[in-house]
Amino acid sequence: MVAARITVNGEETPIAPAAPHTTVLDFLRDRGLTGTKEGCAEGECGACSILVARPGVHKPTDWVPVNACLVPVAALDGQEIVTSEGLATVGEPGTPPTLHPVQEEMAVRGGSQCGYCTPGFVCSMAAEYYRPDRCAHAGSNAAVGTDDSVDTAAEHGPNGFDLHALSGNLCRCTGYRPIRDAAFAVGAPTDEDPLARRREQSPPAPVATEYHQDDSEFLRRSSLAETLRLLRERPDAVVVAGSTDWGVEVNIRSRRADCVVAIDRLPELRELRVEIDHIEIGAALTLTEIERRLDGTVPLLGELFPQFASRLIRNGATLGGNLGTGSPIGDSPPVLLALEASVVLAGADGEREVPLADYFTGYRQSVRRPGELIRAVRVPLPLSPVAAFHKIAKRRFDDISSVAVAFAFDIESGVVRKARIGLGGVAATPVRALATEAALEGKPWAAETVETAADVLRAEGTPMSDHRASADYRSAMLGQSLLKLYAQTTEAVPS
Repeated sequence: MVAARITVNGEETPIAPAAPHTTVLDFLRDRGLTGTKEGCAEGECGACSILVARPGVHKPTDWVPVNACLVPVAALDGQEIVTSEGLATVGEPGTPPTLHPVQEEMAVRGGSQCGYCTPGFVCSMAAEYYRPDRCAHAGSNAAVGTDDSVDTAAEHGPNGFDLHALSGNLCRCTGYRPIRDAAFAVGAPTDEDPLARRREQSPPAPVATEYHQDDSEFLRRSSLAETLRLLRERPDAVVVAGSTDWGVEVNIRSRRADCVVAIDRLPELRELRVEIDHIEIGAALTLTEIERRLDGTVPLLGELFPQFASRLIRNGATLGGNLGTGSPIGDSPPVLLALEASVVLAGADGEREVPLADYFTGYRQSVRRPGELIRAVRVPLPLSPVAAFHKIAKRRFDDISSVAVAFAFDIESGVVRKARIGLGGVAATPVRALATEAALEGKPWAAETVETAADVLRAEGTPMSDHRASADYRSAMLGQSLLKLYAQTTEAVPS
């Protein structure tokens, strides 16, 4: 087994003697790369953003921004990263480095004041700068340095820059306008740009990792079969993919594990296949990868992704992880319940498929047995043509749901032939609104039917009051969500 190493700004360096729980953020700062900052330690502010070379969609390699505060440095064994310091071009000894085009625009347009958040913004902005399919957006009415508003439908600049690329980066000083101006002013990478040229080569291949330090270990096996054998031997191990949940536990709650097993690079968990009767999505594909590969072919998932945390989180988060934690306020379960999805559970003794409606058994509990992994999520085809995802939260983006409701309806000749409704935030587990589905099916898609069904929907689940919302508010939002769907779709549904 080769000693764990990571390439930082073009230089390979050993990970030792960092403890297995050490985050990439702390690893970098301990080595003097202090541009990477800690703002929240839970993936909300983006001050810690770095770029990771990952398998690309349109080119062999994509530069993907992630939260360095969440990812264990051992998880990047054998991989390649770039920090804000690595974006500038180093000149001759005694001369200052040449700023990267993104850094230059941030400087000249006043995008930095206290500067704390700036390196994170620069890394997220650089990832969008290098996005291979970025191009001018014809529908944009945004102009740099004017009072014109951003195209609220697409939120793209005239240079094709997608502002959602910065959705995980927060700033208290600038009011965001100068940062937006800088984003909309950057051009295209030149042919001489080394990071642009790097996209034409494959990213580092996944490596098997066996990193031991301070009586704890971080392990990655080369195949699913090896991983399942390991988990049978070590049922106490913590399993991580994007580490967007476990990283928070480590940072905020000071949790430690004797053994962490990484599954994020297992090829068997990173496939996406479209079959005649279903779509199979690998449990370790990130949400960003799924979004780009599906490219809108599952509209309900297409509505979910922009509302799921931030782009930085989606670059690490996985469907397998979101389902594996069993949280009742996870955003993907209501959507997958409405899609009648199932999970493929893999263990050392074989696989089994479980409908998601039967998967959750209690608060953060499921039918998954010790040693089992979620290998894939299966979505049956054909899809219901009327679909919507309503997330009720205090912020438009990058927030936790108070209530989440997903709808998937078949409406033919003005009659609801099939209704599937998934709910989150109203019970100890994500649930199907079975009583409401029964109140709709076989009935005309009309105001009277919907109003009656909305009353039924308000009584679904067992909502509680907490700091996000009261039980009464959650119940009210359930009924209102169905009324909203009716108002949104009445004109679109054939009578």
